[in-house]
Amino acid sequence: MTAIIATNSGSGANYDPAPQGNHVARCISMVHIGTVEEEYLGEKKMQNKVRITWELPEEKKVFKEENGEQPFVLSKEFTLSMHEKSSLRKWLESWRGKAFTEEESKQFDVAKLVGAPCLLNVIHKEKKDKSMRADIASISTLPKGMVCPNAINPLVVFSVNDFKQEIFDTFPYFIKDKIKSSREYKAMQQPNAVEVAPAPTTDDTTDDLPF
Repeated sequence: MTAIIATNSGSGANYDPAPQGNHVARCISMVHIGTVEEEYLGEKKMQNKVRITWELPEEKKVFKEENGEQPFVLSKEFTLSMHEKSSLRKWLESWRGKAFTEEESKQFDVAKLVGAPCLLNVIHKEKKDKSMRADIASISTLPKGMVCPNAINPLVVFSVNDFKQEIFDTFPYFIKDKIKSSREYKAMQQPNAVEVAPAPTTDDTTDDLPF
């Protein structure tokens, strides 16, 4: 399986939103977008991003008649960093139910999370057009005795550093466009034009993690 390493180095259709509340969920997709320009509080920065997607196997709806009932899916983007103050690290610690040691956090392969169950708290937020969207407020480990059904959607792991065209072609346009804007994708298209730091290698520091 493709590794997507987080390190500690200092559009679509107007569907009804997923229901609010706590839901059993399963991670079905890990998409390493690459290093893209993001703006926060008026300041632009280059950030290495990953998009994590979960499905709610017990909450289904007919989105397209030809596909029948399908589970709601929710996604969230993070900067691919295991720094002690990073959002990704905080979410992963909440997901696994315990903090990372500094040794564990030095390199963590987030691709290992694909297929892992969790409990998501979903809330609704108003969009600019006054319609509502579902947002993940928090994540936690499944309570003892609670079971999450098997994944319904196919499990997907994609990294721009290990580009697979057949997987890329399945993404919606807004994800494709963001990947195409990344430093890594541009370097792949013009190898001599853009310098990209080498991707960190996987080690065995996460083998005993409860994901």
